[in-house]
Amino acid sequence: MNVYEERPWLKNYPKGVPANIDPDAYETVVEMLEESFRKYRNLPAFACMGKSLTFGQIDKLSRQFGAYLHARGLEPGDKIAIMMPNLLQYPIALFGALRAGLVVVNTNPLYTPREMLHQFTDAEVKAIVICENFAANLQQIIGDTRIKTVIVTSIGELLGTVKGGIVNFVVRYVKKMVPKWDIPNAVTFSEALRDGKKFVIKQFEHCAEDVILLQYTGGTTGVSKGAMLTNRNLVANMMQMKAIMSPFLKEREEVALCPLPLYHIFAFTVNCLGLFSFGALNVLITNPRELKTIVAAFKKYDITLMTGVNTLFNGLLHYEPFTSLGDFKLKVTIGGGMAVQRVVAERWQKVTGCPLAEGYGMTEASPVVSCNPLDGTGKIGSIGLPVPSTDMRVVNEKDEPVALGEAGEIQVKGPQVMLGYYNRPDETAKTIRDGWLCTGDIGKMDSEGYFYIVDRKKDMILVSGFNVFPNEVEDVVAAHPKVLEVAAIGVPHEKSGEVVKIFVVKKDPSLTESELMSYCRDNLTGYKVPKEIEFVSELPKSNVGKILRRVLREQELARRQKQTAG
Repeated sequence: MNVYEERPWLKNYPKGVPANIDPDAYETVVEMLEESFRKYRNLPAFACMGKSLTFGQIDKLSRQFGAYLHARGLEPGDKIAIMMPNLLQYPIALFGALRAGLVVVNTNPLYTPREMLHQFTDAEVKAIVICENFAANLQQIIGDTRIKTVIVTSIGELLGTVKGGIVNFVVRYVKKMVPKWDIPNAVTFSEALRDGKKFVIKQFEHCAEDVILLQYTGGTTGVSKGAMLTNRNLVANMMQMKAIMSPFLKEREEVALCPLPLYHIFAFTVNCLGLFSFGALNVLITNPRELKTIVAAFKKYDITLMTGVNTLFNGLLHYEPFTSLGDFKLKVTIGGGMAVQRVVAERWQKVTGCPLAEGYGMTEASPVVSCNPLDGTGKIGSIGLPVPSTDMRVVNEKDEPVALGEAGEIQVKGPQVMLGYYNRPDETAKTIRDGWLCTGDIGKMDSEGYFYIVDRKKDMILVSGFNVFPNEVEDVVAAHPKVLEVAAIGVPHEKSGEVVKIFVVKKDPSLTESELMSYCRDNLTGYKVPKEIEFVSELPKSNVGKILRRVLREQELARRQKQTAG
């Protein structure tokens, strides 16, 4: 068997993309950061709300922050949580913590006190950098944690005296987004930076296999666990991203729009680390739900690269101020986090002139596993080709590879795959078997090495013994011209076990249930046709805009139980 039969994707890599990368090109992520600070010192690195900081400024401020952490008694290996939306403070806190040898625990700012407590106690967090908007939640649970160092920041803190003051006034007193809080011995971000000038970061030993990031995920079993990502994992994924981007982008010249939160693993690795090492400017969007801020960024900057999720792209395509912009400078658009629907990808290219390349990843893989060629030569509907130095396969329930084109669970092997789950050897053993990461995603591979996600194992609907994959139903329904968004779930049925129910947000108010049902019958096999349609004003979504089928299932179950009890 030759290499192309074993790895058919290799012959479809665009010119200039290597088959392999060197995961040991840098011993640590900090080594990569130091190189970027030197090479791009005077270039802008991050911009947010009209304010930008150069690579040199980020270098100086992150050193001060790292020195402050050591001065507070934190030692290499200690855990520090970072809990904020996209702000200039994030890369400073992140890089400073890494320079101090701390393990970063990214925390979703939307977490409830219960969720915060679970994560902070599970990770044994000793310090936290938190936006003041969420400090009241921390106050409720901090006494039950190991946290002794609290650094609080405001949204406007690094925007300058005048602009920052106005932003903070509006956030605190007009929009009333900052509940009262009182945490003894908390210091401001600015105080930490100022005090850090008095100290230096202490020397310590480090290596490629050190865990530097605990990224929490539900994984394939639903229980929130910390994926242990090492220097080598993250360096490898950065090198893999640079390998597939380099033929299409120019070092030092790119401007990347970052609407996804940096605490999410996709933006964390691709934007905050990967594009940083490429010398690109990352334009941070603090609240991507406000589409006007994204349009403003396109007007202010020549955006050449954008990352996002299907719901964001779809929202922009239905937002006239965006579609009427014209003269897009986009070279690359990458969609991840959830399936990119065909109708969205096709319209995105028509409106912007730039292909929307779908990628695939998991927190457990740092996260990028595969991606369509960024020049648009890939296949719409697929998750693309494995990135360099990555193997993928499709297996049955016995972990045996299935025939080409057959569906099974996708497994991944590569230098970006996590060390395991923190303090969860049992869960690690279930997820990594014989070196293969079991993704929990059902997929298939075609003869050219392109992979396709059919669906998540847990989302699959079983209708009279037939497997129905929500992605397929949603893709069909989303193509209806009067549909804005759709989500499909399985609901109990006495005869067939389950049937398909769809939740639909209308684009056109004239859409009726009978019209949509007729359309589904014309485009779907009988057992895949939804038996129930519910029109809703909005769909539940995660912090990055991913539609939460799980929430819909829970709400539907509660409603049915209430009906039965009544």
